[in-house]
Amino acid sequence: MVLLGAIVNGIAIIAGTLLGKLLERIPESMKNTVMQAIGLALMLLGVQMGLKSGNFLIVILSLVIGAVAGEWINIEDKFTRAGNWLERRVGAGGRGSISLGFVTASLVFVVGAMAILGALDSGIKGNHEILYAKSIMDGFIAMILTSTLGIGVMFSAIPVVLYQGAIALLATQITRFVPDALLNDCIAEMTATGGVMIIGIGLNLLGITKIKVANLLPGILVAVLLVVLVHNFQVN
Repeated sequence: MVLLGAIVNGIAIIAGTLLGKLLERIPESMKNTVMQAIGLALMLLGVQMGLKSGNFLIVILSLVIGAVAGEWINIEDKFTRAGNWLERRVGAGGRGSISLGFVTASLVFVVGAMAILGALDSGIKGNHEILYAKSIMDGFIAMILTSTLGIGVMFSAIPVVLYQGAIALLATQITRFVPDALLNDCIAEMTATGGVMIIGIGLNLLGITKIKVANLLPGILVAVLLVVLVHNFQVN
C-alpha cells in the first residue's frame, strides 16, 4: 500500500499528542527549557540539512523566489486561519493555542529530508522504513510540543498525511520520466532549502525572531525547478 507510511506517520503524531497531554502539568520553567532545547536541536538539524547542497546558489534563489511567491499567496496567514478555525471548532482545551501548535508542528513535520525521502521511497520502492523511523521521531516530538503548545499539534497530522501521501503517489510514476542523477540532485537541493527553513523554525521556538517560515515553503518546489533548468542547460 503506497500510502501506508504516510498514514502511520499521521497516527504516530496523534498518539504522541495524546501522550503529551499527560505532560501539560509540568512546571512552566521546565517547559520553556524543553522548548529551547527543541529549538537548538532543530537549528543543528537545519544546518546539517543545509550542507547537503551541491550548489548553494540554487538554495538562495529558491528561498528568495519562494519567499516572494509565499508572501503573495500568504501561506502563513492561511495556516494560521486554519488553526484559528480549528480553535473555534474544538476550543482551547487546555494550555496553549491550537493555532500556534498546529502551524508550528505542521512546519516541523513537513519541512525535512525524511518527509521527502520517505515518501519517495514509499512510492518508488514500496518501502516504508524511512517513514516508519520518522513516525517514531515525530511521535516523540509531538509529545514534547504538545506539553508546551497544546492539543493543536495533533491536527498537524492532516497536512503531514496529505503532503507525504501526494509525494508517494507522484513517486509511483516519477522514475519513468526522471533519471536517477537528476532525482538525487533534486532531493539534495530540496533538503538543503528545507534545512534553512528548519533553522528558521528553531529561531522562532527560541523566541529570537518571528520568521514566516510557511511563506518560504514554495522554495522547495522552486528548488526542483531550478535543478531541472540547470540539468537541462548542462545537457544541452
